[in-house]
Amino acid sequence: MTKPIPEVTPNTWSFLRDAMIKPTGFREYDARWKYPDEINLPGMTALGLGLGTQMHKRGIEPLIAVGNDYRDYSLAIKNALILGLMQAGIQVKDIGPALSPMAYFAQFHLDVPAVAMVTASHNPNGWTGVKMGFDRPLTHGPDEMAELRDIVLNGEGVARPGGSYEFVDGVKEAYIDDLVGDFKMSRPLKVVCATGNGTASAFAPEIFERIGVEVVPSHNRLDYTFPNYNPNPEAMEMLHDMADAVKASGADLALGFDGDGDRCGLVDDEGEEIFADKVGVIMARDLAKLHPGATFVADVKSTGLFASDPELQAHGVKADYWKTGHSHMKRRVKEIGALAGFEKSGHYFLAEPIGRGYDCGMRVAVEICKLMDRNPGQSMSDLRRALPKTWSTPTMSPYAADTEKYDILARLVDKLVAKAEAGETLAGRPIKEVVTVNGARVILDNGSWGLVRASSNTPNLVVVCESSESEDEMRAIFADIDAVIRTEPGVGDYDQTI
Repeated sequence: MTKPIPEVTPNTWSFLRDAMIKPTGFREYDARWKYPDEINLPGMTALGLGLGTQMHKRGIEPLIAVGNDYRDYSLAIKNALILGLMQAGIQVKDIGPALSPMAYFAQFHLDVPAVAMVTASHNPNGWTGVKMGFDRPLTHGPDEMAELRDIVLNGEGVARPGGSYEFVDGVKEAYIDDLVGDFKMSRPLKVVCATGNGTASAFAPEIFERIGVEVVPSHNRLDYTFPNYNPNPEAMEMLHDMADAVKASGADLALGFDGDGDRCGLVDDEGEEIFADKVGVIMARDLAKLHPGATFVADVKSTGLFASDPELQAHGVKADYWKTGHSHMKRRVKEIGALAGFEKSGHYFLAEPIGRGYDCGMRVAVEICKLMDRNPGQSMSDLRRALPKTWSTPTMSPYAADTEKYDILARLVDKLVAKAEAGETLAGRPIKEVVTVNGARVILDNGSWGLVRASSNTPNLVVVCESSESEDEMRAIFADIDAVIRTEPGVGDYDQTI
């Protein structure tokens, strides 16, 4: 295998022949590039050859399930990836258009060890990528991604005989059957189903109808141009649209899904946008009654309530705060035998006996409907108000170049740790500790906190703040964290702010 090159000019002979892969596309737990600016089709074939070579190197049975999201260019990219996998001697089971969790399900349904899902997730059009894994329900983490990157970029892919291709029909139907089971709602429930014209449009309305939910459609027509907004239930644009639909329809809640269906966002019956970590606490409270003593994993961007909520404590629940990122969270849930993991971005990892441990927005939606069924006298706003009050920011992302963001973050962590060690305050309060498992989570003496970390998927830092006292304190925490961030000239504007 010839080494891929980092840049090829479009509309040239070389662009159609030579593998071009920008090295920064290999992230911590998946691979993402702008297409065709940062990777071309021969580059995607080189990635497939490298992935197949990695399977052989690790002694993985040469069988893989491959799917693609609904973007107009994803099929061509998937076919280029499949060509490389077959060159490496891998037997490919093509499951067709899919959600990422449908591809993960296919590993179990088809009893194959590996998966490769072509998707840019919630990134806007013009992006592509691959989510992959060998050890179900896990996906590649930093070690596996680094190994794959080196195989591909060093031209170490090895062609082998034995590759084959089979299109497998019926996986979508089996996936939906698995999600629904024999459950039917016993109370009436009216839900705004928001899919942003993305891949989940082909799944979510049918799933809701199957369990007896009245569906209020919201952008459920498949359209890969995303004419309304980019499907991302963490973005305020989508959440505001869901809130408007709830108020207009009188729905009990709205559930929204990202472009590849592995995340779920929620708006309650009063049109209140509940951030995913708070939804996780609501779900944890419900699950703790069924599974007392359970362990729940939360990412470092999430609310402190997983550890401090009196109701969770009353059921003997243990909270484990871990690294942000779907691969890190999946792995942690499996490693410590947690019942579930909740990530503020809307990735939830529901393990046995609820789910299989991978992130599935559709599974979360079904479980939220079951939660409402188990609480027939309560609305979602009742469940929200029952939580201890905190004030939290959205996830905010100031620009920092991919080539610089980790160095910038290392310096920011040092500055925040030094601030704590010097006895300085944040928002006028003493700093209790700085957790550095993933960036810096600065925790104050009253449990309020502020976080800065690096995004694994985009050229950004990530900033989140939460106060247990007031909105004013939340804003003060952000102002003081931002003042430290602004000491770094390589940090640009925020995508949104408070």
